[in-house]
Amino acid sequence: MTDTSKSDLHPLDYSDLIEDLSTNFSRCQSIMAGFTEQYKNMELDPLNLTDAYSQWLSEAAKNPFHLLGAGINYWQDSLKLYQQSIPNLIGARSDPVIEPEPDDRRFRDDAWMDNPLYDFVKQSYLLAARWMRESVNNHSDLDEKIAKKVEFFTERYVEALSPTNFVATNPAVLEKTLETKGTNLVMGLKNMLQDLERGNGQLRTRMTDENAFELGVNVGATPGKVVFQNRMMQLVQYTPTTDTVFKRPLLIVPPWINKFYIMDLQPRNSLIKWLVDQGHSVFVISWVNPDDTYRDTSFDTYLLEGPMAALDAIKAATGESDVNAIGYCIGGTLLAMTLGYATAHNDDRIKSATFLTTMLDFTDPGDLGVFVDEQQVSALNDKMLEKGYLEGSSMATTFNLLRANDLIWSFFVNNYLLGNDPKPFDLLYWNSDSTRMPQYMHNWYLSNLYIKNLLKEPGGVTVADTPIDLSGVKTPVCFVSTVDDHIAPWLSTYSGARLFTGPAKFILGGSGHIAGIINPPAVEKYGYRVTNKPPADPEKWAQDAKVHPGSWWPEWQRWAKRRAGTQVKARAPGGGKLKVLEDAPGSYVKVRALDA
Repeated sequence: MTDTSKSDLHPLDYSDLIEDLSTNFSRCQSIMAGFTEQYKNMELDPLNLTDAYSQWLSEAAKNPFHLLGAGINYWQDSLKLYQQSIPNLIGARSDPVIEPEPDDRRFRDDAWMDNPLYDFVKQSYLLAARWMRESVNNHSDLDEKIAKKVEFFTERYVEALSPTNFVATNPAVLEKTLETKGTNLVMGLKNMLQDLERGNGQLRTRMTDENAFELGVNVGATPGKVVFQNRMMQLVQYTPTTDTVFKRPLLIVPPWINKFYIMDLQPRNSLIKWLVDQGHSVFVISWVNPDDTYRDTSFDTYLLEGPMAALDAIKAATGESDVNAIGYCIGGTLLAMTLGYATAHNDDRIKSATFLTTMLDFTDPGDLGVFVDEQQVSALNDKMLEKGYLEGSSMATTFNLLRANDLIWSFFVNNYLLGNDPKPFDLLYWNSDSTRMPQYMHNWYLSNLYIKNLLKEPGGVTVADTPIDLSGVKTPVCFVSTVDDHIAPWLSTYSGARLFTGPAKFILGGSGHIAGIINPPAVEKYGYRVTNKPPADPEKWAQDAKVHPGSWWPEWQRWAKRRAGTQVKARAPGGGKLKVLEDAPGSYVKVRALDA
């Protein structure tokens, strides 16, 4: 299914247009009737929002003047908009009552400004959205977590109600519906049902043309070899591009919530390729995509058969015991635990550690916190017990909700209302390539870190029979965070950097969890702030710190170079005691969540 070209349209009289529209809408109705019957038993409140909104309503009733004030403001602005609408319709334009935020891409079609009717619809929506936000804010007696949940999902509700998400109030969709006699809606509904079929009843909206990419060919294609594997991971050693390399190898511990090739999408934006080109001997863990046989896999297993096993394998591959390490997101959390475990066992092989958007102190987990409370974790654990793992689509949906306009509704409009196929985009291909979470590990992680926040406490968690005390770790560390990260808020990662007692460097980049990290120097975007000793007041530091232009990558390289050792002859995969098992990126990363 592709875009319908205007050149394919034929002149129709009005009666033919109405007849064709009626026929296509009847087809839509028939398709939707089948869908409703098949999925009529879907769970409607998995996030327990009914209870949250009941508590909010109870508190709001105690302070009706807040709701009354918000309502009066909304009424006054709506009246002003109505008074302007009549002159606007006859061409006497006036200043808008309310305007979209500058970065709101939903209303970029010229019709939202040039057409008085659509301008009225737009402003009416924006006023209603502001009223809903003001209504749920500032209830001081409401539990903070409940308040955040209500505010978060109210915002998602507001986004869902956008006039851009409906045929009759989206000028681009309405125009195409008339041009194609409603064929776009039929094609869009077929797209939706195909996505439901792919998701086994859950709507897995395609964000990109997944057939346009192949791992190892045009994504994840930096040359290298798998030189070690066990039940939990494959270890990829990348082929050097320089005659000499730093003596100390570099181990990357990626998250297992998603796949490592976010750091190796295309040559132009590949962090892995860039590190290889700087002269590092790069090793990357590629985690297994677990099935039901991994039901009882624990954090202990991830630590022992992940980074600890990788350290032994790197020694066999290169002859070097000492390494530098990078951990990304939950991979960084695991790396921190590995440092605590190694310190307790007098193992000092990791000579420096870099943490990319990594939380160790979960006091403020950001927007993800609305999905994690004791009731939800208990319900999630019950759900995981059925299969032994959390479906990859569940985690993907959670992350997509954090940026619903960009990652949900834009594709809803394109795929289902306009009836188009999504375009090829490597980042969205990776984003759609979700992974599963073993039941025991994931429940332990959410309970002990997100809910109880025990990792920041000395000995608060025990992994592999070893109490983890980050305050005893003296290894030099570098934390890299991003200012707009909704998954690992930078103030939370900053407090984690202060848990260690060794030298600490903190780099605050621009943008968010992905774009701020995958920010190659050639692009010259975002900028960064840096401090070599994190002060007690991070917000004051960020306000006063100089903003350096461009990517943080060269800044990190200057720090890492001093800890990487002398230059030695480049090491080819398979040149040591470990033999080549297969080409990078390996077979583990190619197992998709829907293959189980």
